[in-house]
Amino acid sequence: MTSYAVGLQPQCYALVPAAGVGARSGATIPKQYVPLAGQAMMAHTLAALAQVTQLAATLVVLSPQDDQFDAAVPGFAGERAWVARVGGETRAETVANGLNELLARGAQPHDWVLVHDAARCLLRPEWVARLIAACWDDEVGGLLALPLADTLKASAQGRVTATVDRREKWAAQTPQMFRLGLLRPALASLNEGITDEASAIEALGHQPLLVESPMENFKVTWPADFAMAEALLKSRR
Repeated sequence: MTSYAVGLQPQCYALVPAAGVGARSGATIPKQYVPLAGQAMMAHTLAALAQVTQLAATLVVLSPQDDQFDAAVPGFAGERAWVARVGGETRAETVANGLNELLARGAQPHDWVLVHDAARCLLRPEWVARLIAACWDDEVGGLLALPLADTLKASAQGRVTATVDRREKWAAQTPQMFRLGLLRPALASLNEGITDEASAIEALGHQPLLVESPMENFKVTWPADFAMAEALLKSRR
């Protein structure tokens, strides 16, 4: 376990990797810029993070070729709103580059970083606050997640091969909250098996904390998800 000097008061930073194009969504533009309920999807995400008072800043990590963010999310501004066009080919690489950017901007190894998907646009500030409270004194950190309710099936060539025991199974969500000094070396290998930040931490032998979150915190991935997300966003008004 990484140790930190006693007495250091950590800060919290949000990191939003947004260098991908969302190929599975079927959208003609990067899915984070698809309009939902009058705003780009990512605008809703960043508006929720802006309401989390425990965050010192939010860093959005874009592709070096991104030329849409400024027009799509004009409200993202101020001392706590940071942008860096240092995204990589994979999510893990983009997050790793974002961590380096945070260090360059003054973040310290003992600080907490909350990595959140731009496409989880239904995020509520109180969910983030609950995650921060749960992980603040934890040795490892943790993530928002949803206990699975559906029966799980294993398959091969479109047919069921087995029913999987769903007990103690969770669907991982974001934000995922870990100390910068632990997450950075965890991502250094950029292993293909790393699908989220928690899996990188697990690969080091740690056990992240699971903090229950609702199904509403789903990731917009498939074409049908856009209509569902828009309906939920409009219902909040």
